[in-house]
Amino acid sequence: MSTVEHVSTAELAERSRAIIRDLQTAEGAYPASPDFSAYRGYCWMRDGAFIADAASAAGDIESAERFFEWCTAITVRYSEDFEIAIAAASSGAPLGDERMMPARFTFDGSRGTDDWWDFQLDGYGTWLWALGEHVRRHGVTVDPYAEAMDITARYLASSWDRPCYDWWEENRDHVHVSTLGCIGAGLESALALGHLSETTAATATVAATAIRATLDADAARHGHLVKWIGSDDVDASLAALISPLGYIAAADPVARATVLAIEDALVVDHGVHRYAKDTFYGGGQWPLLSCFLGLAHGALGDDAEARAYLAWAASTVRGDGAMPEQVPNHLLAASRRDEWVERWGTVATPLVWSHAMLLRLQMELSKP
Repeated sequence: MSTVEHVSTAELAERSRAIIRDLQTAEGAYPASPDFSAYRGYCWMRDGAFIADAASAAGDIESAERFFEWCTAITVRYSEDFEIAIAAASSGAPLGDERMMPARFTFDGSRGTDDWWDFQLDGYGTWLWALGEHVRRHGVTVDPYAEAMDITARYLASSWDRPCYDWWEENRDHVHVSTLGCIGAGLESALALGHLSETTAATATVAATAIRATLDADAARHGHLVKWIGSDDVDASLAALISPLGYIAAADPVARATVLAIEDALVVDHGVHRYAKDTFYGGGQWPLLSCFLGLAHGALGDDAEARAYLAWAASTVRGDGAMPEQVPNHLLAASRRDEWVERWGTVATPLVWSHAMLLRLQMELSKP
């Protein structure tokens, strides 16, 4: 389907804002993609947190808070499972990956029955970070979320240093730098909100400090952040640590070096690949990653580049207003595309996370 023509990015952002509101479920979950076979019926903690942050930045306070209430309800519902995982980690005999908390839940807050690459820690840190950003923007009370914050912070503090799947449900045997950044940002946000118990605050402080030390010692090669500890490669998700997470300060030389390394390895005409060896749907370019890189450029003071990334992301909007997960403009592994189409159908469209990041970057660039 053709892309939208002669529509400003501000108008597209407003359409994205409406799509986010309209697709949010009665429970408060944000569907990953309403009709895509592998995502249908599920909300990811990570994707949802970034979507909630975009809604919050756009002034949709109720929408963001309904998502935080959804996260809270899930955490309280499965509090015993969290406690079992925390106790096992503390005893030195951690649970197997299959017994850790999943990356995604059904809209009603259940684990679901579909097999998935589920053990990911980043989403639990990201929702704490998004909550902190929401409180900072709008001055709302933290009280309704305090119990879930405490449980989540202890869970992250107990397991932050173990390997798990990355943002892309891959590479389970590594400690991923983007995951560490999400966890660190979440723990620091929870500590700043000041509603953790004394014991949890002490535990979270130790973990947050250790994550910073690990990043300083092991997360950079050749001056830039790397995909996982021990790698030399980059991953486009690293841009999120600069903005919107703000975990790596824009003034830190590693921030600009990381942006440049991502651009050198993964960017063609402002379209951004996930990583160099990507074969998923042929390894296309992801609009949401162009928006993350645009946000990083904005944090670095490069507004012209940020707008160029926004324009590229906007160019992927279809004639019906929907944004895809990725586009096949410049495939890294063209011969691998058909196998995914046969397995799951055409690329997820709309991907609500794509809409959220376009909205989030437009809001950032609209600030006076």
